[in-house]
Amino acid sequence: MAKSNSWRQFKAILRKDLVMELRTKEMVTSMGLYALLTMVVYQIALAEAGDNFDVRLVMPGLIWVAFIFMSMLGLNRSFVHEQDQGCIDALLLSPVDRPVIFFAKFAGNLLFLLVVEFLSLPVFSFLFLQGREGFGNPIWLVAVVLFGASVGISGVGTLLATMTVNTKGKDVMLSVLFVPLMYPLLRAAVGATFAAVIGGPGTVETFWAFMMWVAGYDVIMVLAAYGLYEFVVGV
Repeated sequence: MAKSNSWRQFKAILRKDLVMELRTKEMVTSMGLYALLTMVVYQIALAEAGDNFDVRLVMPGLIWVAFIFMSMLGLNRSFVHEQDQGCIDALLLSPVDRPVIFFAKFAGNLLFLLVVEFLSLPVFSFLFLQGREGFGNPIWLVAVVLFGASVGISGVGTLLATMTVNTKGKDVMLSVLFVPLMYPLLRAAVGATFAAVIGGPGTVETFWAFMMWVAGYDVIMVLAAYGLYEFVVGV
């Protein structure tokens, strides 16, 4: 019975977030515009490199820098709505387990992040790989990296956004806490993306080696965020 109640609570919170976003489209729109503007800036900056420069050498780093800062914008926006409308207080006063709140917010943030990432990747490829060599390995490997890294970003980001939403200068505080914690994941995600994009002998093995680091980070950090969430929202 308890599991059934938790599942219903999870679905209710997630549905509420999805319906709110479908009505306003503020979170996905702001993240998408940020990603698009970042790509345009990258394209202008690399325009002088000439056709002989292999953009694939820097493409993985450019992608993940854009996605990390884009995710911070989305995470902050997701909890600003909760704060402005008093939803956080209502959730905490309701008979809902704190881990259920975490997993529902985590699932919503993950879904929104994945939507923007997978919409941004074709645009990124069009801007930077047009008339050049494409991906060296199957493109589904890039999709695996995006999903794996997004799990860690959403799990840690949900915890940190909850911690900083009621602080002064919450945007700065989220960045100060978020970026250092993301460094191990960012390093592994860039390495895996580089192996997927460049291709060649041994790159598939390198890809899966980096993905082991991504998976390990996801398991450790999401479990840590889950364990700390009840303490954080109870403060």
